[in-house]
Amino acid sequence: MSRLFRKKPIDRIEADAKAGMIEVESPHGLRRSLGVVDLTGLGIAAIIGAGIFSMVGNAAAGGGPAVVFLFLFTAVACGLTALCYADFASRIPIAGSAYTYSYASFGELCAWIIGWDLLVESSIGNIAVAISWSDYFTGLVSGLGWKIPAFFTTDYLSASRGYEAAHGVIESLLSGHTLAELRDMTADQLSAVSADISRGALESFEAWTTAPQLGDLRIICDLPALIITVLITALVYVGIRESKMVSNLMVALKLGVIGLVIVVGAFYVNPGNWSPFAPHGFGGVMSGVAAVFFAYIGFDALSTTAEECKNPRHDLPRAMFYSLAICTVLYCVLALVLTGMKSSDELGVGDPLAFVFGPQGVNIPWVSGIVAVGAVIAIATVFLVFQLGQPRLWMAMSRDGLLPPIFASIHPRFRTPWFSTILTGLLVAIPSLFMNLSEVTDLTVIGTLFAFTLVCGGVLIKDAEFGRDRRFAIYINGQFIVPILYVVVIGALLMYSRETIIDLFNAVDRETGEKGWSVYMHRVPYLIFFLFASGLSLLTFVKRLSLIPVLGVLCCTYLMTGLGVTNWLRFGIWLAIGLVIYFAYGYRHSKLNTSGTAPTKTA
Repeated sequence: MSRLFRKKPIDRIEADAKAGMIEVESPHGLRRSLGVVDLTGLGIAAIIGAGIFSMVGNAAAGGGPAVVFLFLFTAVACGLTALCYADFASRIPIAGSAYTYSYASFGELCAWIIGWDLLVESSIGNIAVAISWSDYFTGLVSGLGWKIPAFFTTDYLSASRGYEAAHGVIESLLSGHTLAELRDMTADQLSAVSADISRGALESFEAWTTAPQLGDLRIICDLPALIITVLITALVYVGIRESKMVSNLMVALKLGVIGLVIVVGAFYVNPGNWSPFAPHGFGGVMSGVAAVFFAYIGFDALSTTAEECKNPRHDLPRAMFYSLAICTVLYCVLALVLTGMKSSDELGVGDPLAFVFGPQGVNIPWVSGIVAVGAVIAIATVFLVFQLGQPRLWMAMSRDGLLPPIFASIHPRFRTPWFSTILTGLLVAIPSLFMNLSEVTDLTVIGTLFAFTLVCGGVLIKDAEFGRDRRFAIYINGQFIVPILYVVVIGALLMYSRETIIDLFNAVDRETGEKGWSVYMHRVPYLIFFLFASGLSLLTFVKRLSLIPVLGVLCCTYLMTGLGVTNWLRFGIWLAIGLVIYFAYGYRHSKLNTSGTAPTKTA
């Protein structure tokens, strides 16, 4: 049992990385070419993507102008985690991110679990990004007069399900309208014709009925998603220097577009739209926490490039903070401009920036066009950063013997992990052609939060070893602060929302009257968090734990409770599959196992 939790000392992690740790010796290492400006650009590229172009609208619709407080709150939560990442990154400047940090803190089994978790986070996240980029790109070229056939812009499952759900209604409408007429209608016009169809259903119907057939099989796939995946994967394969140059250029263009939107939009702000500032109260503001958190995902991907940094101990931590700070300012200012231009109740659309400058807003078509271009660029930069990070995680796991040696093979010319890069491209490209991931995208968030929790917990475990000097997550005694915060939160809930506490032990739905396990199972995550927070507060009081990582753990685990039982079950199944692979290969081939190293007792 002790072998499952054998830890890898930090000095050995660094030595193994320098030695290459692959079965076939290779003189080639990763090229160190990234400075703090390059890393900050990569962080901005990862954070500012589809979130700022779409999720800010949904968050504003729920929270009103007060959504700026939600962005600030989420930035604080991410900042706490960034401090813990910085503590590790400054001491373990090795590719692998949370995986490597967990190996040094919790041991091999937990390291494998977090590495496997990050793989599903990256894969599903990248597939979702590819599909999202395809949607924006299709809309952009359509506005330029080039119509891509619907069967090449829709996945097979969406087309099939959409056709089955709406073909009866749409076929009845075709007696008085052509398909082209229906396609060119606005959402309001479609609703006036029939309340039972949407633009998405119409696109699915068109894709299914116009697709070429090979026998009984319809040829339907998301071709733009495939193209962008191939292009980005090729860019990452060629090398980090080319990737950073392109990423820096795209980030500059993207920030210019966002700056233009803010400056132009500021002239159309009506201060009356900011009253009331929180139209739906505190609950409305907090309803968008998960969506806003997704908009911040990305800064942690920087730690996977540690071996390609010129000075990782100095540059990585600073780049994390710089990118978080820049993105937070942009998010808050943009949210204020949007909610000032239009009533927040009208912003619950997928393209709020284009909406406020479109016919239903201030009607400035040239700005809407620039926003469309900016969205395509923004999402491409996110794709680039995450395609860059995943192969390096595989490389780190392969170095430790948990995956076959070929995963750590470095290309002799481009000096990049060539096999892992190609495999990453295939795992994203093939599913993005045919799959509808709307039901599983929350796995990206739950995987990221799980990784963040372990990193913060790892700092707690390594706190004594890290000492008190040159710390980013500086030691602040949480003995009294954490229990006091716990009591204040519980007291506030009892005073202003007592039902929240009562419902933790109640199996009845207040709105529908439904009873039983089907109701209560959705409250189990909150009950577990309540018990966990109680235990951690007590442990902090007894052990005098450091405040910053404790708050990081509490923030991340709380956000995880709101992702639903279904996502937890899917996440658990994925982890179970990973454990099978670990015991079948990784446990037997681990470098700590084959080298005969005894499990370390260091904490």
